[in-house]
Formats: sequence, structure tokens, C-alpha cells
Amino acid sequence: MTTEAKVGIFVLGSLALLAYTLIHLVNAEFRGGGVPYRTYLSYAGGLEAGNDVLFAGITAGKVTAVRPWAEDPTRIEVLLQLKKEIPVNEKSVAKLGSVSLMSDPALMITPGGNQVPRLRAGAVIPSEESPSIDQITSEIATVANNANDLIVQAKGELGGVSTDARTLLANLNAMTGQNNQKQVASLLQQMNGLVGDERPKIDHIADQLSALTQHADALTAKMGPVIDHADGTIQNANATIGDLRTKDLAELQSTLKEATTVLASMQVILRGNDSKLDDTVENLRIATENLDQLTDSLKQRPWSLVRIKQEKDRKVPQ
Repeated sequence: MTTEAKVGIFVLGSLALLAYTLIHLVNAEFRGGGVPYRTYLSYAGGLEAGNDVLFAGITAGKVTAVRPWAEDPTRIEVLLQLKKEIPVNEKSVAKLGSVSLMSDPALMITPGGNQVPRLRAGAVIPSEESPSIDQITSEIATVANNANDLIVQAKGELGGVSTDARTLLANLNAMTGQNNQKQVASLLQQMNGLVGDERPKIDHIADQLSALTQHADALTAKMGPVIDHADGTIQNANATIGDLRTKDLAELQSTLKEATTVLASMQVILRGNDSKLDDTVENLRIATENLDQLTDSLKQRPWSLVRIKQEKDRKVPQ
């Protein structure tokens, strides 16, 4: 065996050993120190084992398996393994994505919240569905169809607008034609002649207005002192009324106090003479009864006012 063959075999062996060492180190990193998690998607989008898992945009682990979920075959179960220091919490959300348009699909995990409890190993990370390429294409097609309909509708409306614009331009041309221009020129000439004929009257009216303005200024200057005097008179009247009101209020309060004192005195007198008032009322009642009896007696025997003694009753003859 030549020396060159020995060197080639040595180089190949070294490369194989280096590759094995690297693969072993990578697997050891994610097997020995990784934390397993799960998530479920409706559309995997080409995601497969070995794809990257990104946490807030940084590489955090690898996808270990992608398979239909045994409990619900319509959903895809994604198994992943993350580094121990990755703080996946209850508000973290997993969704399908990619670093660039030409890169392989990757599983994106949002950071969630700072004060939220972390997920335990083997827990399910909540997922959020990403639109597939077919859905995006369908939505673009729908937008394109709507745009075509809008363009057709706009063409029809623009046709009507252009027709209206042509009609408007034709009307403007008719209004600004030679005949109308001659009529406008004639009307302007008539206006100039009218202004020239009425110029003296206009000047006279302007002079009268100027004189009237001057008289108004003079009248305003004369009215100034009168207004000031009226203001002073009004202020004096207000002061007088205020004084009278104060005096009247004071007298009214004094009168009310005196009336209150008199009423209190009367109440004391009435309370002290309650028994006498009762006797007086009783005497008046007796006197009234006696008068009633006297009145009845006079009605029955009016002669008692003339005769002292009453005649004896006549005997009936037998």
C-alpha cells in the first residue's frame, strides 16, 4: 500500500470520526438535557422530525415526531424537545412558521407572559393555526374576483360620468357662444350707461350719508354725559332703595318680635284665667237658657207683661 493510500484512509477515518462525534454531541444535548412537550395542529405544512423549534425567534430545540393524533386523526400531534432553560409558560402559543421563504418549516413558540407559571415536562403547549398556502391562494383568488367585479362596475360608472361631462361641456359651450357673448357685452354696456347716468344721484346720496354720519357722531358725543348722569342717578336710586329696604326689614323684625311677645303674654293670661273663663262661659249658658225660657213664656202668656197675677181659669158651665 502506497503512502498516498494510507493518507487518504487516515483522512477519511478522521472525517467519519468527527461526524460521529458531532452527531453524538447534538443528540446528547437534546436527549440528555432536553424537556419534552407536545402540541396539536390541524395543518402541519411539511413539518417533520428534526426541524427547528424557535422560542421568540431563537433556536430552542428540535421536533422529534410528527404524526396523526390517535384520539382525533383530524389533528396532527407534534412532539418536541426544548432546552431546559427555555421558559415555556401557560400563555405560550405554538404555531407553524418558517424563518424565510426558502427555509424549511419550523415550529414557532411565543414567549407568553413574565408572571405566568411555567409548563411542566410533557405538557401540551396551546396552539394557533396558521393559514395554509391553499387558503392564502383561495383568498387571493377571491380578492382578485372581487377586484375584477369592482373594475367592471367602475368602468360602467365612469362611462356614465364621461357622458355627463360631455353634456356639461356642450352646455358650457352653448352658454359661452358668440350670441351669448354679444348679449353679455350689450348688458355690460347698458350697465355702464346706467351707472354714468345715475352717478350724480349716487354722489348726492353718498354726501347725505356722510352728513348723517357726522350728525350721529355729534349726537353720540352729546349723549355721553347724559348716559353718565343717568348711571349716577340709577346708582343713587339703588343705594336709596337698599337703605329703605334695610330699614323696613329692621322695623319688620322688631314688629314681629313685639307681636311674639304680646302673643306670649296673652297665652300666659289665658292659661291663668282658664277657670274664670269656664265660669263665665257657664254663666252665659245659664243666662241663655233663662232667656229662652222667658221667650217661650212670653209667647204663651203675652199678658204677663201687663198683669202681675194670672187670672183664674174659667169654669165650664154645667
